[in-house]
Amino acid sequence: MTTERLSPPLRAGERETLRSFLDFHRATLAVKTEGLSDEDLRRQSSPPSTLSLLGLVRHMAEVERTWFRRVINGEDIPLVWSAEGDFQVAYDASKADGAEAFDAWQTEVAHARRIEREAASLDVTGYQPRWGEHVSLRLVMLHLIHEYARHNGHADFLREAIDGTVGA
Repeated sequence: MTTERLSPPLRAGERETLRSFLDFHRATLAVKTEGLSDEDLRRQSSPPSTLSLLGLVRHMAEVERTWFRRVINGEDIPLVWSAEGDFQVAYDASKADGAEAFDAWQTEVAHARRIEREAASLDVTGYQPRWGEHVSLRLVMLHLIHEYARHNGHADFLREAIDGTVGA
């Protein structure tokens, strides 16, 4: 499996720029996990941290689902791995299946892309109950770019500790 990772455009409108940066970061996480076994993906390779690459993939599935489907689209659906709404459950990948996690992540990414493309503008809003505020699609896309960027930095260290692979 080889992930295609396109660089964001140097000159584009706001929406295309946000969309491209978000897809770039999604692809970066995929690149960081390529070629690894489930055992390697579950490995907590940077002690004392309990974080794993598979835990990050599961977490990002929850993030995509929450911000695009639950917040922007207003869907009344549970989290992927916790009916009780506990975001920390996704991080525990100790018994997780890689194929299931990647399928859930890709499913949520597909939903997110559809929701973003169908939105009339970046000014579309949804209600974020944890903040008690309405937020714009623009903020959601920026938040996801930030979330991926942070976790891709974690993925750099985790992958290097597994097999020495560096760079993205």
